[in-house]
Amino acid sequence: MKVSREQAALNRERIVDTAARLFREKGFDGIGVADLMKGAGLTHGGFYGHFASKEVLLAEACGKAMEKSVDKWRTLADGAPARPVAAIAESYLSASHRDFPGKGCAVSSLGTDVARAGPDVRQAMSDGVQAQLALLAGLEPGADAGAKRQRAIADYASMVGGLVLARVMADPAQSEEVLAAVVAALEQGR
Repeated sequence: MKVSREQAALNRERIVDTAARLFREKGFDGIGVADLMKGAGLTHGGFYGHFASKEVLLAEACGKAMEKSVDKWRTLADGAPARPVAAIAESYLSASHRDFPGKGCAVSSLGTDVARAGPDVRQAMSDGVQAQLALLAGLEPGADAGAKRQRAIADYASMVGGLVLARVMADPAQSEEVLAAVVAALEQGR
């Protein structure tokens, strides 16, 4: 049965949204096309009508996940104008973000997968990271653009590394300790 262009566009969007979540939850190799399509409520056979390959979907899903992260960071910053970077760090380094990677940052959950992926996937993620860094740099204090960007890179790397380390810790108390320590370090640097 043929679907309308509008329905096809909605189906594609649903596939990308589902893929962005499932890839962050399970990694690139942790979910196949059949299960991904099932998660989107569609049949496996329809995949190649939307995407030339899984790699194309990986790039689009990474781009979508990164766009959502930038939007979330912007909302957090706007809601805390006196301490925007701290608001982002507190949300990023939270137990909720640690425990639900499918709803969180693609860099912290897929960074190593992306490093081994093809150029289109790496470019999509890189573009998203650049958008996040630009947003953070704009929130950093001071007038020197180079210093603000350097600080943004250090803050972002601290958040990603802190979240990854917190996810690694087997002891919940140690995991919480990591999250709190990185938030405190970022706030002390203000």
